[in-house]
Amino acid sequence: MFVELHVPDLRAAKAFYRRFKFAVVREEASTRGDGYLVMGRGSSLIFFWGGTDAIRDHEYFRRFRSARKRGYGVELVIPVDDLDAAYRAAVTAKCVVAEPRLRAWGARDFRAEDPFGFYLRFTEPHDPTRRPVPRTSARRPATARASRARRRP
Repeated sequence: MFVELHVPDLRAAKAFYRRFKFAVVREEASTRGDGYLVMGRGSSLIFFWGGTDAIRDHEYFRRFRSARKRGYGVELVIPVDDLDAAYRAAVTAKCVVAEPRLRAWGARDFRAEDPFGFYLRFTEPHDPTRRPVPRTSARRPATARASRARRRP
């Protein structure tokens, strides 16, 4: 699956995502709202279409109020090797929504918002297809159970 974001300003998209070490893979100038930009970072690719206010006239999206936040109900997950560096870039860009924290699945992440209102999660690499290992176990090691059993009257 690929994700294509419809944005009114490809230059703003390029400037923002470059802060997070995305590089331009493909770029087509926008003249009538038909510009195209592909940016990549490792195995992550983000596609951008539009480049002018003409995206508001798109046959599907024009049915919705333009006042609604873009990407409502959608989170774009971006794995990064250096979460702290990505967080510093987000602080500099003044786009942090939630500070870094360790999640139940064992990886740290933080949340941000791009200039168009898309919700982003920058995360340490992890395998999202694997069930998380609990950080604290309800079972104690056998030696601890045996030790407690010896203390009981």
